[in-house]
Amino acid sequence: MKIYSYEGKKNISGTRIREARLKKRLTQTELAARMQVEGVVIERDSISRIEIGTRFIPDYELPIFARVLNVSVNWLLGLSDRV
Repeated sequence: MKIYSYEGKKNISGTRIREARLKKRLTQTELAARMQVEGVVIERDSISRIEIGTRFIPDYELPIFARVLNVSVNWLLGLSDRV
């Protein structure tokens, strides 16, 4: 499967995921653990790659990130300024 880049990144939500994670004072390891509790198998290094834009984010992960970080999917996608 070919994964395309957008403005040099494989996702558009990584910077907002990082912003929300830091606002909640979570480490990448803690965020990965919370995602795993919600049923998404993900490791700390994958969180790092998401945040810097070198890992694709499947659509099923976005709602889980939103729930864990207490933000909206639209905010993660940059479609809304409201968290």
